[in-house]
Parts: sequence; C-alpha cells; structure tokens
Amino acid sequence: MTHPQFPLPFALVPWRHHVEIITKCKSIQEALFYIAKTIEQGLSRDALINCIKAHLFEHQGKIANNFADHFPDNQSKLVQEVLKENYDFGFATVEHEVYNETELEEALSQNITDLLLEMGSGFAFLGRQQQIVVGGRTRKIDLLFYHIRLRCYIVCELKAKPFEPEFAGKLNYYVNAVDELLKTGEDNPTIGLLICSDMNKTEVQWSFRGISTPMGVATYNNIQIKDALPSQEQLAERVQLLQKELQETKRLMNKTRSHE
Repeated sequence: MTHPQFPLPFALVPWRHHVEIITKCKSIQEALFYIAKTIEQGLSRDALINCIKAHLFEHQGKIANNFADHFPDNQSKLVQEVLKENYDFGFATVEHEVYNETELEEALSQNITDLLLEMGSGFAFLGRQQQIVVGGRTRKIDLLFYHIRLRCYIVCELKAKPFEPEFAGKLNYYVNAVDELLKTGEDNPTIGLLICSDMNKTEVQWSFRGISTPMGVATYNNIQIKDALPSQEQLAERVQLLQKELQETKRLMNKTRSHE
C-alpha cells in the first residue's frame, strides 16, 4: 500500500504552528494561507496568532485601491497582498476618546516595533512628519515607509475621522512629490496609503477618478483610550479590596469548619 506524499511546505512549519492553524482556521483556504505566510515571513507562533486574531486572511487583498490603473496585473496583485483592508492599532493608546491625527500619529510612533509588525513584512520606517520642500514651502508627510519587496516608497497619511474625497487629492500630491524628490531610477513608483477611521467604498472609488498615482484607502480600529483604563492607584485599590474579600471569605470558611 502506498501512502500519499507529505506536502513539503507542511514540513517547514513547526508542529505548534499547525495546531494553532488547525484549531483557529475555518476553511482549508484560510489554513493554507497562514501556512504560506508562516513560511514566507518566518512567523513565530505569537506572530502567527496575532495574524489570525487580526483576520489577516479576510482583510488582505481587499483594500480599496486603483492599483490596476497604474501597475501590470502581477504587480497590482502583489501590492494588494502587501497592503491590508484594515489595520489593528490595539497596541496604541490615546489620552481621550476624541483625538486628532497628531495624537494618533504620536501613539503609533511610540510603538514603532508594533506598528511595523502590524504593517507587515518588508516595511522599513523612514520617518514621521517627513519634510519635503516644494516651491520654497515645507510640507510634512505623516509617516514615510520604504517597502523592500515592492522596492518603492509608501506615503502613509493618517486620518482620525471617516474618509472625505479631498483626502485623495492631498495624498496624490504627496506621492507625486516623493516621486520627484526621493525616488531614484531603481525604485518603482511611489504608493499612497490613506488610513482612516471609516470609509464608504463608493466615495473612495469616485475620488480615484483622475488621480495620477497608485493609492489605497484602508481603515483602522482598536485604538485604546487611556481615560477608559484604570490608573495605577485604582488598580492598587482593587487589589487591596480583593485581598480583603479573600481574607473575609477564608475567615468565614474557617469559622464554618470550626462549628462542624
């Protein structure tokens, strides 16, 4: 009796990774996606778990974009694989429930390692509030990345509000500026990435009409609010209260036993 050959990619993934994939994935396609991602990016088990929790399989390749208008088919698909539909910013904390772009940017920049992990493999962080000078006037890009696999700059603009059509025009301007001032002959065309709190895909697609550069629009979620988190003093009070409750429970149990 002959046995079917064990697929080679499966042997390149540690057993505990397989356990996480088998127990958490809902389809064969999803499982195969995370096996390939583990091999491609050398994911640790914790990194794999984070990818699954962030629903990377569902979000990847679905970002609202105009890449097909600016790249060959294979390049367009590759860019869509790299950029996500939604970014989980659960590692970042802002002071209040109502916050602006500067506060969001600051919260992300304070956790740059987590930000790069969430952005995905191949992203290199070049700077926050990156200055460009056009016509003697200084302007600032929220976040500037270079993607090693795509071999291009990625201009990232953050909006702590839902998408508005005018955001596309501003991002288009920054992408053109980076193409003119930073891009070399060895680099592929610069890509614009707008990350906002929410969007309507029809508005996004209409806003892309007439845009001369490749760009995508994504959303983010899970920002932590500091006001909603207990302070150190509050945590200490809760611990003391719990200790008192445990001591009282223990006293009552001992008293009950002494009367038996």
